[in-house]
Formats: sequence, C-alpha cells, structure tokens
Amino acid sequence: MIILGIESSCDETACAIVKDGREILSSVVSSSKDLHTKTGGIIPEIAAREQVKCMIPVINLTMKPACAGRQCSNVTMNHIDAIAVTVGPGLIGSLLVGVETAKTIAYLTGKPLIPVNHVFAHLYANWLNVEQPPSFPAIALVVSGGHTELFLMKNHREIKWLGGTRDDAAGETFDKTARLLGLGYPGGPAIAAEAAKHITYNIKHITKNQIKLPRPMMHEETFDFSFSGLKTATLREVNKLKTISQFNNLTITQLSFEIQEAITDVLVDKTLKAAEKYKVKSILLGGGVAANLRLKEKIQFIIHNSKFIIPAFIPPPSLCTDNASYIASFAYFHNHPIPWQEIQARPDLEVEVG
Repeated sequence: MIILGIESSCDETACAIVKDGREILSSVVSSSKDLHTKTGGIIPEIAAREQVKCMIPVINLTMKPACAGRQCSNVTMNHIDAIAVTVGPGLIGSLLVGVETAKTIAYLTGKPLIPVNHVFAHLYANWLNVEQPPSFPAIALVVSGGHTELFLMKNHREIKWLGGTRDDAAGETFDKTARLLGLGYPGGPAIAAEAAKHITYNIKHITKNQIKLPRPMMHEETFDFSFSGLKTATLREVNKLKTISQFNNLTITQLSFEIQEAITDVLVDKTLKAAEKYKVKSILLGGGVAANLRLKEKIQFIIHNSKFIIPAFIPPPSLCTDNASYIASFAYFHNHPIPWQEIQARPDLEVEVG
C-alpha cells in the first residue's frame, strides 16, 4: 500500500510517499525556522503564511521523479492508494493549510483520506527504513516542543497513555531556558551545542560544574513530568550570577550542561521505570527532542550496563523532527479513512488515550 502523507502542524510544510508503512519512497520538508529564529520562537501567523506558499511546491517536489540529494521515486498519483494528513494537535492556521489541501486532493482524485494524530504518529518513525521493527509490548516516549507523553503500546491498536507533562514540555523548556541564557532558537540544539563545550572548559579551568539544578518529579511514583520548576530555578540562577557579576561564557556553558543533564535525567528515569514495570520488549522514542545526542547516550548506556536489557529505538534526527513520512507510516498501521467532508483541523486533539 502506498500512502501520500501531509504534515503541517507547526512551522514545517512536509509531504512524503511511504510504502507499506516501512519504506520511504520520497520525502520533502520545507521549514520556516529561520524566520522564527529572529523572534526567538514561532509566530503562528508567519508559519501559516509560509505554509500556504510552500504546500503545493512541496507536494509537487515529492511527486517529482527527477531529484538529487533527497529520497525520491517514480510514483504518480495513480499509484497512490490513500492520503494521510495531520489533523492535530497543533497550530490551527498551520493545520488548516494541510487539512484543506488534503481534502481537495481527496475530492479531486477520489482517494481515501486518513486523519492522523501527529503526537502518536511521531512514534512510527521507528518503523521507517529499519531492518527489524520494534516488538510489542513497548514503552513509547514522545518528547517534543509541545508534548512530553509516555505511552504503553500493547500493539498497533491498543495504546495506553501513562503520563505526560503537567506544564511545560521538554522542548519548550529547552527553548525558554535557552532564551534566558541568551542562546539561539530552537533552544534544544543551542543548549546542546553550548553544553558540549563543558568538558573543554573544565579542563582549561580545572573545575567541576558548580551549578546544580532540580530534576522535577523524577523520584515520584507517577509517570507524569513537570519542567516549569526547572525553568524557574534556571531564572533564579541566572539572576544570582548577574548580581555577583559572574554571568559569563563559563557559567552559560555550565548552565547549559546542567539544563540538558536535568531534562534528560528525568526523561530517561521515567521511561526506564515504565519499561521495567510493564516488562516490555522495546523502548521507542519520538519527537524533536529525541534527536538530542545526550538523551540517546544515556538510554543506551543505562540499558547496556543494567540487567534490564531490551532494544531502544531512536530514529535518526531527520525523522525525529516534524516530517510527513511518519504520518504516512502511522496511517498504514491505523488505516481508518473517513469521508473528506467530515475531516476537520483539531488543534486541541486529545493525546490521553487508554
């Protein structure tokens, strides 16, 4: 089965063609990230306007057989069996661009149209272009700019929500703390790059990291997350350092290191506790923050050095951030088309299931 996927929930405009939920035949992503870098965050109206301009060219490029430096295929619309589109959650203006485009294509071609929840769909990046797909049951962590959610996947049909963030998502916390430190947007890569300097500074200055930040809710029994306290603690530390004239390149690096350590410690601890409790056969990560190298290192290190050894699936960075490949993959495994007239953009689409 060949599915054309469309994703436009935030600031990316993406289209992909995926075969049998596993093989990416073509994938194109156009991002307006550079426009939002100037303002330190996404401006919804700007994102939607860019998507209006980019959507048709991105679809055409995805279908174009002659391409260089990207995945492509000779698939035409006649080969497409169904269309999948993100209906939520996300920014309403952005969602409308993708949804209305997909509805128009479905109307003109008569192809079935499958609505997709892009939070769940993030996890299906782990089924793409892999020799051995994940085994069930699996613990699945979706960690992105807008969501930090932990699920138990008994199979493709039974997905139980175990817990989520009570306030800021992990990606949002990276963005907000990066802004406090005067770093760039998006915050996750900016903090990761700054944190990578930490060892160099330690060797040069012969000192240990003196800044310690909290790991909110890490030792609580629930599988919920909370990162607002970490953001507040960072603000207090920045203000304290400024008061004593010690907010400089060294302390910014130390803070970046500690922020990344705190966030990833909590994510890894909760995920592995859930995996052990439910005796799963796989651990899955999805979402933009799953591209964080430190997060990947910690999960792999702990699994490798513990008695609890199960495979951890973490997509390559290109499949962690928003794209349409995982949208099409999800639609293959959850093939529930509905009439195009009934499909609507749903910015507040529920993620708590089971």
